[in-house]
Amino acid sequence: MMAPAAAPAIISGFGLTVRGIARVAATASRSAAVSVRLIDSFSKELVDDIFAHALKKQTGVSLKYMLDFGQNPIERQMLLSAQFLHKELPVRLAHRVAELENLPYGLSAKKPILQVRDWYVESFRDLRSFPPVRDIGDELKFTEMLRHVYRRHANAVPVMAKGVSELREELRARQQLTELPEIHQFLDGFYLSRIGIRILIGQHIALHEPPKTNHIGLISTQCSPVLVAQDAINDARSICMREYGDAPEVSVYGTPDFTFPYVPSHLHHMLFELVKNSLRAVQDRFAESDDPAPPIRLVVAEGGEDVTLKVSDEGGGIPRSGLANIWTYLYSTAKSPVDPRSVDEADSGPVVLAGYGYGLPISRLYARYFGGDLQIISMEGYGTDAYLHLNRLGTSQEPLP
Repeated sequence: MMAPAAAPAIISGFGLTVRGIARVAATASRSAAVSVRLIDSFSKELVDDIFAHALKKQTGVSLKYMLDFGQNPIERQMLLSAQFLHKELPVRLAHRVAELENLPYGLSAKKPILQVRDWYVESFRDLRSFPPVRDIGDELKFTEMLRHVYRRHANAVPVMAKGVSELREELRARQQLTELPEIHQFLDGFYLSRIGIRILIGQHIALHEPPKTNHIGLISTQCSPVLVAQDAINDARSICMREYGDAPEVSVYGTPDFTFPYVPSHLHHMLFELVKNSLRAVQDRFAESDDPAPPIRLVVAEGGEDVTLKVSDEGGGIPRSGLANIWTYLYSTAKSPVDPRSVDEADSGPVVLAGYGYGLPISRLYARYFGGDLQIISMEGYGTDAYLHLNRLGTSQEPLP
């Protein structure tokens, strides 16, 4: 994707200022006593190159820009897109490597975190070793390399979860602080950056695929929130049926004819998470009751700036004291949450109704990536309303960590 006008970017992300990155770079360039440091696994030249790129600014793009740029993917545009990614992706990857190298509480030394860090280093090295993209032949080879990069990072979320879970259990065993606000701040930035990297790579790759009706790459120019919601509901109810043997009904209010440009896979992910949570809450509350479970309501509202979807349930709600926890990683209201430490590195783990504690915070990041938001309002003893706001103008630039 061709670079838009230079956008302001934040280098610090996780409290990692320019001075802080330079300090990490200086440390990494010396022989370290601990074998988990970058300098012990990779050449000094590569490590220096990573930290030099971590000092550069990231360049954000918007949904509207991706739409306008990808409308007619002629050879010149694909070449410009590849040239932009060839320059931009190493900067974004380097920012994440610098953070992964300097995490608190010894998290950087955890084996799963090291694995994720090494994936980022390998992708950085692949991109930096690829020669300048000068013609369409280079562009095709570059796109094939991007496919390998995309696949390499597929399981980053569960593997990161495994590393953070190991740290949390260690701190619990030592009866030390377990809230880990710095870790949550880092994970927000890390996963938001991951969404951005995957949408940039995915969009470029998708423009090489056979064109789909009303699509520009990954973006649907006529995304129907009602139709996406119905697919997400069907998926969530089928899992609920598998887990409980039953599933509450979900009523949708809105017209399927209303459409706007958006990434359907992002919207499906967010709605699936919200509906899944409501199904579980209602099912748990009414499992032993003689009264029928009340239906969940999903409302689609078309505004001038935002498209808002509200998911309402009567699942008993969340205590006010617990509302802050729903946005923290590794928190789950499930009765038997999944232990991310059991996730194998080569597998993303089982698809279950609840348990990772990553669903809501990551869904909010998906919403915020294109300028939207996710809010939860709950009435303990009654139920919960989730408001998913989506920016329909598409002009919001990526919130780069």
